[in-house]
Amino acid sequence: MSEYKFACPVCGQHMKCDSSQAGSVMECPTCFQKITAPQAPAAGDDQKFVLTGTKVGERPLPKVAAESPGVVPAAKNFPWIILIVVLVVGLAGAGVFAFRGKLFHHNTATTNAPEQTDESNPVAATPKAPPIILPPASDTNWTLSLDTVTTPDAPAVGRIHGQSSTLDRAIFQGGVLTLRPSVRGSPDVSLVINFGGALPEAIAGKTINVTTNADQAAGVSLRWKDGAQNEKTNYDSGYALRLEMGALAGNRMPGKIYFCAPGELKSYVMGTFNVEVRKPKPPKPKPPKK
Repeated sequence: MSEYKFACPVCGQHMKCDSSQAGSVMECPTCFQKITAPQAPAAGDDQKFVLTGTKVGERPLPKVAAESPGVVPAAKNFPWIILIVVLVVGLAGAGVFAFRGKLFHHNTATTNAPEQTDESNPVAATPKAPPIILPPASDTNWTLSLDTVTTPDAPAVGRIHGQSSTLDRAIFQGGVLTLRPSVRGSPDVSLVINFGGALPEAIAGKTINVTTNADQAAGVSLRWKDGAQNEKTNYDSGYALRLEMGALAGNRMPGKIYFCAPGELKSYVMGTFNVEVRKPKPPKPKPPKK
């Protein structure tokens, strides 16, 4: 019986056996796989090529590369480090592929987003409203004679006790008309006209002219802040007022106003507004009788 050698098809480890063991199942000493020994070479055949065994359950493999005759190669160690590195790299690649949507979502969105320009940006493309220029409190705008007054078709502005401001918010509630700046909290200036509890229908569509010599006039209050202190001046005569009110539609009613107060500070209010009509406040409960 003659010996011959063959290679493990899994790890390449060379093994020896004799012709009587051909076709038998052996265990590779390196990778511990079950290997079927190949058929022995024919008598007189020069074994330049190393035969290859067959893993149990697989088809026979062809002969592997030639080696120098008469040399029995040393046992080779299985490259476990290389296998581990390959597995780690493979798992990392699979993880990146599986979560590519989350990992690269931000960068992709940033790359594909169109470049913003002034034309594509609606905020930048919208022209800013021109600032409201307050008319000076001169004799041209401040006058106690309604004969020469023309109310401008512009949002109401005014100069109250030396403080200039827009009065672009109007509220009518409980017979009181208030013009004030459109700000939260207590305004710095305001104009309050008291119609004595009149309903909004009583002034809707009406034009009210009050001259300085009127016997009966609605009470008017100019209010302002002096630092943290609230101040006011009340008028029941001596002022000039022209109030042009439009039709009442729901809880809205347009209007135009010119008001001029007497005094050296030349306080006035002039322009258009849109009144928000509110329901009167409920009366305060009376204290119980003792």
